[in-house]
Amino acid sequence: MIRILMVCLGNICRSPLAHGILDSKLNTEHFEVDSAGTSNYHIGSLPDKRSIAVARKNNLDITNQRGRQFIIEDFETYDYIYVMDKSNFENVIKMARNVEDIAKVKLILNESHPDKNLEVPDPYYGGDSGFDDVFNMLDKACTIITQRLKDK
Repeated sequence: MIRILMVCLGNICRSPLAHGILDSKLNTEHFEVDSAGTSNYHIGSLPDKRSIAVARKNNLDITNQRGRQFIIEDFETYDYIYVMDKSNFENVIKMARNVEDIAKVKLILNESHPDKNLEVPDPYYGGDSGFDDVFNMLDKACTIITQRLKDK
């Protein structure tokens, strides 16, 4: 079983979308996808209603997800840790215990834009179109991740 974790700040906007998108593309017998936030703002909360709506518009249901905070043990549990932005990257790396932990952490848009270190913008304070834009960015990156995982 290969385990993948998606991480953003609050675990209610970007990482639940990435979680739902990637999960829909992979065989759950061989892959497990989860998401977490670097903050503790939304532990136990549903994804943001706008994330739920954009997911639903794209035939995905993410209402079974609940916000949780990233913990050190996630380095042991997950093979790949994809973060949405540089702040998330730094926060996760600060918790790393060794170089093996650090090697698991990647900016998700480096999958679709190699070595550009682009960030998935946080749509929380913006309008609904920001959620559509984020969905499209994540869908493209998750399609590439899916192909790479299936090729292994």
